[in-house]
Amino acid sequence: MRRQILFFLFALGMVFGSLGIGVLGYHFSEGLSWLDALVNAAMILFGMGPVSELHTNAGKWFASFYALFSGVAFITIVGVTFAPLFHRFLHRFHLEMEEGPSGKGKRSK
Repeated sequence: MRRQILFFLFALGMVFGSLGIGVLGYHFSEGLSWLDALVNAAMILFGMGPVSELHTNAGKWFASFYALFSGVAFITIVGVTFAPLFHRFLHRFHLEMEEGPSGKGKRSK
């Protein structure tokens, strides 16, 4: 349980870090208010799409790269969150894979 909480807190830090990047980017490249920048960043980060229309080239460039970053960040955050549960699942059912002498994987007990 402690490990799950630590990984969850790390994933939460990744969410806030990613949101921070998005808020700063939208605020300074597009001139959005802090709240509008937060809404746009949150919507992009979690796959919903932009809320405000972009007017500047800098804002459009930022939104393009932030959308690509957000896709990878979202998958990473989900992976970090569920890694301890998956690891426990593997241990529970003894599904660890080890390299055998022939180089092929084998199940260990």
